[in-house]
Amino acid sequence: MKILHLDSNHEILEQKLAAAGFENDFDHTSNKEKIEEIIANYDGLVVRSRFPIDHEFLSKATNLKCIGRVGAGLENIDLNAAAEFGIACFNAPEGNRNAVGEHALGMLLSLFNKLNKGDREVRKGIWDREGNRGLELDGKTVGIIGYGNMGKAFARKLRGFDCKVICYDIKANVGDENATQVSLNELQSKSQVLSLHTPETPQTINMVNSDFINEFQQPFYLINTARGKSVVTLDLVTAMENGKILGAGLDVLEYEKSSFETLFRNSDIPQAFKRLLEMDNVILSPHVAGWTVESKYKLAETIADKMIKNLNS
Repeated sequence: MKILHLDSNHEILEQKLAAAGFENDFDHTSNKEKIEEIIANYDGLVVRSRFPIDHEFLSKATNLKCIGRVGAGLENIDLNAAAEFGIACFNAPEGNRNAVGEHALGMLLSLFNKLNKGDREVRKGIWDREGNRGLELDGKTVGIIGYGNMGKAFARKLRGFDCKVICYDIKANVGDENATQVSLNELQSKSQVLSLHTPETPQTINMVNSDFINEFQQPFYLINTARGKSVVTLDLVTAMENGKILGAGLDVLEYEKSSFETLFRNSDIPQAFKRLLEMDNVILSPHVAGWTVESKYKLAETIADKMIKNLNS
């Protein structure tokens, strides 16, 4: 059986597939149309997010048995079309959930202690101790929306901080010893921190808008290591300017392309983003919450194991 790799990944992925008897081919540069011309030659496909795997593409993959996406989300793959053609699709949230949990915690602690602001000021010779007085996580209520692999990993990291952790999820009975599952209304009434750990779906796109934000009973901090399109940037900025949101840690942005590799489609920076960039109580990172040395290995290893099991079944 032959496997086509569309993106570079940790070498453990190729090594495990080869050891299992599969032939590995690589094409990291050809466009979607070129890949469509050859995809019928392959039994397995390994992707990250270079281009959408849509119905047209899958209709030409006449021998394809499975797709492994080296990452947590599958929104770049037409899952309905894959099911129609009998193609199994795998992701690997187990591989980077620990990295995401640590990144979310790091962003939260940095916001509470104004670490980025203090660093910038000291570099300029400003020694403002009172202006950089921080907050403690102890005693706060942290709300998590999306209590799957990523949400659970973040909740585990919060153990030992003596804070209360609550979670909301569309699935019932997912709460555990690290987080109490509550209704969305209860989460909005009690949370002083909100951390998003949801996939990109029609229900989560533009989820955090002005109406959603105004349902919170007290000002809160927002952490988003999930998907950028879940948060309406203009509404976020407005809420920060009026004090309803006290700070934001954003690893993902509304303006990202679906490939996650670039930010703006042209040179025009949206006005809302310009306002966001001027705020001291914002921490930004380039979609790297799950992007660690360790997760690169674990993601590749997880996908290799899942594909081998499927192709050998």
